[in-house]
Amino acid sequence: MRFNAKDLALLARRPSGCFDKEGRLKICRVVGDEKLIEPRERWCRLKGNLLFLMKNKSSEASEVVILERCWIVEFRSKTDVSIVLKFQSGEPDLYLEAASKPDCESWAVALGEANSEGLQNKIQQLRRLIMEIKEERSSDEARQFLPSSQVDSLGELQFTSIQRIANEPKLEFSLACKDLVAATRDRKLNTFIQVSVVHPAEHILTRYSSTEIVEGTRDPLFLTGVTFPPEYPIYEETKIKLTVYDVKDKSQDTVRTSVLPDHKEPRADVGRSFLGCTTFRVGDLVKSKEQQLTLTLRTSDGGKTVGTIEVNLVKMGELEDGETDHITTDTQDQKCALVRECTATEGISGKDNLPSLNAVLKNPICKLYRFPTSDNKWMRIREQMAETTLSFHVPKELINLHIKEDMRRNQELKDLGELAPHWDNMRRSVIAHCDQMLSMYQDTLAELGKHTGSSFKSSCSKGEKTLEFIPINLHLQRMHVHSPRLKDALYDVITVGAPAAHFQGFKNGGLRKLLSKFEAERRNTGYQCIYYSPENTAKAKEVLSNINHLQPLISSHADLLLNSASQHSPDSLKNSLKMLSEKTELFVHAFKDQLVRSALLALYTARPGCVLKKPAVPRNTAEEGDDLQHQDHPSQIKRQDSIPHHSEYDEEEWDRVWANVGKSLNCVIAMVDRLLEKDNISHIKEGENDPSAADCKLLHTGDWYEQLYPLVITLKDCMGEVVTRAKQSMAFVLLQELACGLPQCLMLTLRRDIVFSQALAGLVCGFIIKLHTGLHDQGFLQQLHTVGLLVQYEGLLSTYSEEAGMLEDMAVGISDLQKVMFKVIEAKSEDFLPIITGRREHYIIEVQLPAKMFELLPQEIKEGKLLRMYPVLFNVGINEQQTLAERFGDTTLQENINQENLELLKEYYKLFTEKMPPDCLPHFQEQNDLKGLLENLHQNIQAKKRKNVEIMWLAATICRKLNGVRFTCCKSAKDRTSMSVTLEQCSILRDEHQLHKDFFIRALDCMRSRQTQGALNESDDPETGCLTDNKPTSRHFYPVALLLVSSHLLVVWLILSLALLLAKYQ
Repeated sequence: MRFNAKDLALLARRPSGCFDKEGRLKICRVVGDEKLIEPRERWCRLKGNLLFLMKNKSSEASEVVILERCWIVEFRSKTDVSIVLKFQSGEPDLYLEAASKPDCESWAVALGEANSEGLQNKIQQLRRLIMEIKEERSSDEARQFLPSSQVDSLGELQFTSIQRIANEPKLEFSLACKDLVAATRDRKLNTFIQVSVVHPAEHILTRYSSTEIVEGTRDPLFLTGVTFPPEYPIYEETKIKLTVYDVKDKSQDTVRTSVLPDHKEPRADVGRSFLGCTTFRVGDLVKSKEQQLTLTLRTSDGGKTVGTIEVNLVKMGELEDGETDHITTDTQDQKCALVRECTATEGISGKDNLPSLNAVLKNPICKLYRFPTSDNKWMRIREQMAETTLSFHVPKELINLHIKEDMRRNQELKDLGELAPHWDNMRRSVIAHCDQMLSMYQDTLAELGKHTGSSFKSSCSKGEKTLEFIPINLHLQRMHVHSPRLKDALYDVITVGAPAAHFQGFKNGGLRKLLSKFEAERRNTGYQCIYYSPENTAKAKEVLSNINHLQPLISSHADLLLNSASQHSPDSLKNSLKMLSEKTELFVHAFKDQLVRSALLALYTARPGCVLKKPAVPRNTAEEGDDLQHQDHPSQIKRQDSIPHHSEYDEEEWDRVWANVGKSLNCVIAMVDRLLEKDNISHIKEGENDPSAADCKLLHTGDWYEQLYPLVITLKDCMGEVVTRAKQSMAFVLLQELACGLPQCLMLTLRRDIVFSQALAGLVCGFIIKLHTGLHDQGFLQQLHTVGLLVQYEGLLSTYSEEAGMLEDMAVGISDLQKVMFKVIEAKSEDFLPIITGRREHYIIEVQLPAKMFELLPQEIKEGKLLRMYPVLFNVGINEQQTLAERFGDTTLQENINQENLELLKEYYKLFTEKMPPDCLPHFQEQNDLKGLLENLHQNIQAKKRKNVEIMWLAATICRKLNGVRFTCCKSAKDRTSMSVTLEQCSILRDEHQLHKDFFIRALDCMRSRQTQGALNESDDPETGCLTDNKPTSRHFYPVALLLVSSHLLVVWLILSLALLLAKYQ
């Protein structure tokens, strides 16, 4: 570069006020990470793109650095006060060290804006401001050029707000361009519009959103609308700038245009070119008579006209019902539906649902389409995707229940009493391991309590330990269809990542394989512990649960009985006795099982000092079979040989203790009957004016309590003795279960809890949404409490590699949902979140409804009837890994799961047809026979066809016709899930709502395109945190044909790769 040394020296000696920035810095040259010399202090002056280095403030400039073709590296450490200038020419880097962190940051900003590129950005910004000033009125123009201090002195500005309906967007409009001018005559434009906002209080241009790219036309009709949510600060004085770009290479711009940060323009690279821009005030659009503005597009210097742009205001409920020809353009490829976005949650049943739904749903994103029907009418489709607060609420409630249950179990193990050394050592080992697991649950709950921010877990976090109980990408996908001649319809699908223990991994398979292997190993354990079947261990847990539930109830009812006796209230006495009798009978029947008797014997032999006449020699298989023939139930202990029969143990003692509870209750009942009979006799004598009646009444009034008290105390004592023995015996059974499989047993329990937690969060969300949408459907409500709710899961996992383990986890987790029951209660406060109670083998979810909604329920549901769930899973792998599994692996897992769940679906259908009238089924345009659909599904499952997606479509159709809840799952609930959901939605529009056949692909593209969402904020896009330029986002989908073709291409690639490897090593 040529320069004049004298001029530079003269410039360096100018007064201090003439420089952009000056100050003292330590400077040296750096090659790699090594400094050539120690940093030396220099006085630095910055003017334009020249940095003068001087020994002191008054000396000559010793060096001049030209700040072109360089960039700044700033260290983010709080203590580091240095920056480095790197040059493209390859010369040594310049190391600059400031005195403080603020001084370092100010130098970094000044140097970053000093080059010619920064000056060009300033020039472009000034040009934009000039164009905006030309369009403003003179008063606005004067105000804009005032310094900020003078603006503040004018007082606080008052802005005119836009009046809109509650929970509705403040402003929505659609866009279209006409007569765009290309750089060359033969150029076919591929255009999109970038929308920016200039807030009236601060004159800063903020990037807001952008449209999709429309190809090959100079009159583009954009499918994307622009929406401003209710909380967005937009006023009539707000300005909106529209900038039109021509994209030369669509592949470079498809994703990048939607993820640029605020305050930054798109890069002016070879991928796109600027066509023109225009600006308008929001007030002008809102107050216009036609609700439309036609604006002129001009170049950046404001001189040349490059076309026009139409801005049409969109309002909810004002879509015209005219013919489709009225709004189609002349260009054939532009004949498509208009789309807009909104952020309001709305259901068919009206605004009464909003309070309770808002407690469950969060951050909804809505889009509105209109597509032509086969009779040239418009149908309106509202599509909504929303997060749910239940993603974290349900797992936290569940973990809290696990902690309480495990603490009770540990205490019950400690209360077993004194044991022989062998059993005592085993107990200590079990309690130590259980305490470790309990501590882990407590730490996880504490970490979840600290979580703030998003209400769902993105796929990037599926491997995080602290979030392993949280479902992945749990969302509601809703489609509300309004047809001109058909009744409105609502279609909900819950999308969620496959419930699986991602953090623990799938090296050894999933739960289905691990549980089977663990049970086989337990059967072959040595003689250090006693084997109990899974049915018996589950029975033991149920007995313990019944004890913990019934004992306090019986005690409270016994106290109420005594209280009624002291008050001499016959009616109250009868009611208290009735409740006491019912609960005590349940209590007695809970122990009517051979398991308790055999466990008591086993516990007796485990006590210290027990001398056996016969040694504990295990019997052979034939003897086991003889033992089983003498048991009352086929699911009793299969290896009773490990429990020796002791001659000193009185097996009838338990029968006497257990029977004493019933006898004590009978004594109480007899005494109450006797007291009530005497009371009736005294009343009769009073009516006959018998003089002895008064004496009799005085005699018996005060002794009701005294006569009942000893009997009630005896009942409590007998019950306490039964509880003590039964608790110890059942705790001993659980000790055997844990001791036989440490630590695998606890790890499997943890894995199962993780998978179940993810599955349950989705189920609770689906049930609440279904209950709200079906609140006015009496047929559905009758089906809900008479039969139960069908919950159908559509799995898209492959049976290859890790996804096979995920599928095994998912199958067990969904099957475990059968032990969940729901109860609907009236909300007593503004907190509508569900309440979870129960234990691992049985959970009750209490769903709270506002009083107005609760009154709409049938009497059976209002009285607290438990509602059963019937979960079924059908899986069809559709990706490239499934191709490998089908050609070189094994698909038995998928076939078995589909066959097992088909039987469950048939059982539900049989129960449905037996208990429900035929007119309760939803009516579609073409009512198919459910029996025929089930038979067709059965044939497709038996056919074992590769990637048979017909299974998914049939299962989904049956679920909708049976008023079920639909789930769609893949590994992360992104690409495969979204592709399936959008294909299903468009197929429903075609088959049930007469979507025009020529618009099927267009409608599919509209729903699958991420560009129709505009530029989402980081909080709006579920996967922004892991987005890269080349990675599709959660709302960007591949065409269906790619999945069908890619499988064959993959096989060809594998064959060619194998051939190359063989040729290489021969």
